[in-house]
Amino acid sequence: MSVRPILKMGDPRLLRSAQPVTEFGTPELQVLLDDMFETMVAADGAGLAAPQIGVPLQVVIFGFENNPDIPQDYTIPRTILINPVIRPLSDEVEDAWEGCLSLPGMRGVVPRWAKVHYEGFDQNGNPVSCEATGFHARVAQHECDHLKGILYPMRMDDMSLFGFIDAMNKAVPEG
Repeated sequence: MSVRPILKMGDPRLLRSAQPVTEFGTPELQVLLDDMFETMVAADGAGLAAPQIGVPLQVVIFGFENNPDIPQDYTIPRTILINPVIRPLSDEVEDAWEGCLSLPGMRGVVPRWAKVHYEGFDQNGNPVSCEATGFHARVAQHECDHLKGILYPMRMDDMSLFGFIDAMNKAVPEG
């Protein structure tokens, strides 16, 4: 296992659509997944998509137990999701702050479906199916967007709610 470099916004590889995985249960796929989890943990992330490490495959991982940057009640089960499909389970949309390992030190408010169903496969080709709400739904949508070449700023409605975390934390509201 190894920590791989994470591509940053501006790298054209992040804007490409990923290809479906066609072979499951291979040693190469397992090495990719192991490296993705090690990379995500090393970067204190909640999720990671294969394109973020330069691998143009429809593979995302997410989930964590103890991440110092994420509140305890936001815990998400460790998930491998290959060739995913996401669909909303209602028309309800929630706005919330997001960050991304490909945009280090930045945050923005992004609208996302509040409740989704996602499905796909695990590393052995077994079906994965889950209903998710709240932060879990947000992370699944965020990671799957990477497979379509979408970074979260592309989904934002109000760019005044986008910036560097350290600058926003230092800002003093007027009035």
